[in-house]
Amino acid sequence: MHFSRFPRRHYAHLPTPLEPLPRLSAALGGPALWIKRDDCTGLAGGGNKTRKLEFLMGDALAQGADCVITQGATQSNHVRQAAAACAREGLPCHLLLEDRTGFTDPDYRDNGNVLMDRVLGATLEERPAGTDMDAAMAEVAARLTAEGRTPYVIPGGGSNRVGALGYANAALELLQQANDRGLRIDRLVHATGSAGTQAGLVAGLVAANSGIPVLGVGVRAPAPVQHAKVLELARATSDYLGARTAIEDDDVQVNCDYIGEGYGIPTAGAIEAIRLLAELEGIFLDPVYSAKGMAGLIDLIRRGHYGADEQIVFLHTGGAQALYGYRRFFEGADRAKP
Repeated sequence: MHFSRFPRRHYAHLPTPLEPLPRLSAALGGPALWIKRDDCTGLAGGGNKTRKLEFLMGDALAQGADCVITQGATQSNHVRQAAAACAREGLPCHLLLEDRTGFTDPDYRDNGNVLMDRVLGATLEERPAGTDMDAAMAEVAARLTAEGRTPYVIPGGGSNRVGALGYANAALELLQQANDRGLRIDRLVHATGSAGTQAGLVAGLVAANSGIPVLGVGVRAPAPVQHAKVLELARATSDYLGARTAIEDDDVQVNCDYIGEGYGIPTAGAIEAIRLLAELEGIFLDPVYSAKGMAGLIDLIRRGHYGADEQIVFLHTGGAQALYGYRRFFEGADRAKP
């Protein structure tokens, strides 16, 4: 796979670290755990979307765009990084934020990623829960086009075949790191939402004939919906890359048992995962994605799903900036919704 064939900008600090989690592994008494630190990609605090945005912004500039539109939830990590990428390129950034939680707490609505979006100079517009966000972006694009602009629309999470290139490439990076240190990876686990990260990883790892299964712990959609979404995008990404190995249904693994009350609403397991990683390894997870992904992995280990001799890599997708919007969930025993 030759990624230099595709337009690309370079924002991320790569390769991101691959680190052992010895204290967490010992505390759980299960397999040896490792963490791929894509919270350390660097752009406006880092996160997994930076890899996608390298290819998306490259495509935008190649098409002559002079502004960018994208969308996400109120505390979206994607829109923060998109705003930062636009700032790097000198392009106006129009962000549409969907209220998916109904939280009214000032910390949630104005702190964390929202504060950073504003500091980065982006234009923010709010939309109620359940809005067809693709249609909403199309409306904004039509408005800007009528004003003489050339907008480039990035889907939520940067998850299309262009954005997923970032994680097909990350798959090769991870394999190189594992090969260099003699690490046999038995499985890769991460939080999955808009599907681009998992789809890219699956496309890259299957094309490389790695034999490494990728488990996506869902944060929003039911398992059948999430599986279909990831599979469709993985195949589209593989075709875009020109890979010769077909992606089969069972190459995509999802577990959506850890969503809880819904997207962006922390579960008890997610709060525990945040505390465990912080107290045992000095690493912050985010309350929307990585904490639910890690909560799923922790629970599966406790239930004996993985052998003690296995080597498991958890991909940290970043987003700790959102913790500032979830302060009340960490105030002693008071864990009520904002």
